[in-house]
Amino acid sequence: MKAAAIESTSETRGAFSGFIRDLIELVKARLTLLVLLTTAVGFYLGAEGPINWTALLHTVLGTAAAAAGAAALNQWWEYRLDAMMHRTRSRPVPAGRMRPTEALVIGTVLSIFGVAYLAIVCNALSAALAAITIIVYIFAYTPLKLISTFNTLLGAVPGALPPMIGWAAARGTLNAGAWMLFAILFFWQLPHFFAIAWMYRDDYARAGFQMISSDDATGARSASQSVFFCMILFVVAGLPAFIRMATVFYLLAAWILGGLFIAMAMRFLKTRTRDDARRLFLTSIVYLPLLLGALVLCKA
Repeated sequence: MKAAAIESTSETRGAFSGFIRDLIELVKARLTLLVLLTTAVGFYLGAEGPINWTALLHTVLGTAAAAAGAAALNQWWEYRLDAMMHRTRSRPVPAGRMRPTEALVIGTVLSIFGVAYLAIVCNALSAALAAITIIVYIFAYTPLKLISTFNTLLGAVPGALPPMIGWAAARGTLNAGAWMLFAILFFWQLPHFFAIAWMYRDDYARAGFQMISSDDATGARSASQSVFFCMILFVVAGLPAFIRMATVFYLLAAWILGGLFIAMAMRFLKTRTRDDARRLFLTSIVYLPLLLGALVLCKA
């Protein structure tokens, strides 16, 4: 009897830990952490005077719930397509470890809670921006992936809104600084996603997603577009120094990081190999937190 009880307890713990792992994957925890980072940076840069750390915590919590909910709803919507792709077929819903209705309920509850929490604890503007992020991500970007390559540009919009949520929560309004953060996040996402799309172009084609890499067998289009948007980002990322949002030391850091990002994109354009597409992707992952860190450290 005792052995059976121990075995039952072990199975229960195993099932619970498995559910937690699936929940973390359902809400795309790594992507959500990036959202929280950009939200916190937006709050810090938008704050006037001493930082209200309690307000920052509330902003991050509400945004985290909204972002996690949007991620869960996206996986619910696309679970049949995810099952067709090697890189996503092991996700909880397509793998059968979680029912679609469970993902739908979790995503809906988290989304509503996140927006409502921001509205009650922070302000209406931050809540409205969170709602817009969810709506565009789920009802515009997600279905457009099967229709047009324009989905990448549109998908960059909700990805660029979190720092504006933080800014709005801190200041109650949006000004040039908030839009500057939006522009940096918007243009950063394009070479980041072009690299991913080309690396997994066969997977995307298998699911019927219309990506810039869909008929780009040589990688020429994906690589050239990556170089183009890295160059735009180089200019845009330096602008905070010119509107006195950051000091000249930030400008130096932005130019060094931007130059390295462009160099990696040009390497991808020259070789057009999967390895260099991956290097461009990894460079983008390193570039963003370093740039945001420089902005925070050099806040004017």
